[in-house]
Amino acid sequence: MQTTKHKVGLLFFPAFDWAISPDHPEREERLLYTRDQIMEEGLLDVPGIEEFRPEVATDVQINRAHVCVPSVSNVITESHRIAAGGSIVAADLVLTGKVDRSFALLRPPGHHANRIVHGSRGFCTINNEAIMVEHIRHTYGKNLRIAIVDTDAHHADGTQDIFYNDPGILHISLHQDGRTLYPGTGFINERGGPAAYGQTINVPLPPGTGDEGLLYAVRNLVLPILEEFKPDLIINAAGQDNHYTDPLTNMNVTARGYAQLTELLSPDIVVLEGGYSIEGALPYVNAGLLLALAGLDYSAAREPDWSEDRVRQSPRVTETIKEIVGQLQEMWHTRQDVDLAEVFGNAPIFKRHRRIYYDTDNIMEEQVEEIRMCSSCSGWRSIYSGAAQGVSLGLGRTTMIAAVLVPWHACTKCRAEAEAKFQEAERSGRFRHVYLQDVERDIYRRS
Repeated sequence: MQTTKHKVGLLFFPAFDWAISPDHPEREERLLYTRDQIMEEGLLDVPGIEEFRPEVATDVQINRAHVCVPSVSNVITESHRIAAGGSIVAADLVLTGKVDRSFALLRPPGHHANRIVHGSRGFCTINNEAIMVEHIRHTYGKNLRIAIVDTDAHHADGTQDIFYNDPGILHISLHQDGRTLYPGTGFINERGGPAAYGQTINVPLPPGTGDEGLLYAVRNLVLPILEEFKPDLIINAAGQDNHYTDPLTNMNVTARGYAQLTELLSPDIVVLEGGYSIEGALPYVNAGLLLALAGLDYSAAREPDWSEDRVRQSPRVTETIKEIVGQLQEMWHTRQDVDLAEVFGNAPIFKRHRRIYYDTDNIMEEQVEEIRMCSSCSGWRSIYSGAAQGVSLGLGRTTMIAAVLVPWHACTKCRAEAEAKFQEAERSGRFRHVYLQDVERDIYRRS
């Protein structure tokens, strides 16, 4: 029997009692065939691969990453808590040295969940990776540098939103071009906030991208950036809907391609995101990914319907990917030469207005965000948000909640200003709820 090069902890939570609807792509059977494949291959009998049980995430852990409106219990189910808790256990296993790497093979997914949560969007309600990251920093050190590499076919817009202005996080999302796929974001000019400009990197890949293109982007862009950033941890949000059989996307990646990506990336923690080819892709992709994590031979990871003609990448797609990678290489190398005043202005407060659609729950949110431009820390953020089901709202008339966010390593001045901002919002009487989130001090208040 093979011996693993790396000890791997596997957490499996299929949420067999939870689905958006009986015939929805995100339904109970999504991981059933994967479990069967892992058992059939005897992977849990391999020394060095061990299964662990997830735990249930608490309100405190969730509230470090999210402002759930009106509260956590109003927007999530027990399955969401276990998926987030399984991600936390995956981190604990690695950071306590029980395993070298971990794989949280669970659902529901989470990478479309923003900081503010009114409901579900893109099948996601709370963000498993973000909750895990805040647990890591709280438990193992606030100065840890963490890289999140999201390889789901859909742009990781929720993770981007949460860490948009966080200098401790490098966020790279490789995804199908947002002009052709939900959520319609993730373009190369989305580069992060004033305190973390350049640390959000979006790689919009053209439809038809296969193993060749995905691995080219990883080798020539992602790996050099990771080498320069020098993260203490690499987290792979491993969506598998880039697969050539996925019903929701237009990509051309194979199970072996995913395994090669995993070998190259060498992530410490892998968390499952999307992937909706329940029989044709997920069993083979997840088995190959697990083998690659363990340092075992994955050359036999191949789908029954695989053919070279079916997965061949066109020369035009290849050239497009090379052009995108070249642009992003230049943007990364010159990020510190950018005049931030030209991007964010000279005012003490940077504002951005956004309209966010929750496609899963048919909710429209309108949001105004303020970021304090501070030379001593990343600055407090305030978010004014209104939402309603099935309609578009005028923010000036219908704002329902306000949230004030205090960042890690906040300076004394910003901390005092944030508290004053919270009190001002409370006194105004304009909001149904006002929230204060101070993750470093583990303070979460709602009025």
